[in-house]
Amino acid sequence: MSIQIPDGLLFTKTHEWVKLDNDTVKVGITSYAAEQLGDVVFVELPEVGDEVSAESDCCVIESVKAAADIYAPVDGEIVEINSELESSPELINQNSFEDGWLFKIKLSDKSQLENLLEKSEYEETL
Repeated sequence: MSIQIPDGLLFTKTHEWVKLDNDTVKVGITSYAAEQLGDVVFVELPEVGDEVSAESDCCVIESVKAAADIYAPVDGEIVEINSELESSPELINQNSFEDGWLFKIKLSDKSQLENLLEKSEYEETL
């Protein structure tokens, strides 16, 4: 798998990606993170309605190699989860930027997006 980094997303130093849609963000892990984890076998998603804080762990992805905490990129409320991952966690390996997204957060403070990395900044961290 090659490392793909789509345009139009923001990133964290811990390899989560963020896609803004009005006052909600869709969150997943980058293809780099998915490659580092190896074959994903289980995902423990947050509950809809959970309040999350930026940089706090809110999700766990388990692979054949390791378990990894996934961190909320912003403060807010979980408004949707990708329930497809419960039966098909391998979607994260197949396409972490499309079908393998994890959850959506309703933003508490849109200015927190300024703390995230642009594509070029994220590429420099790899």
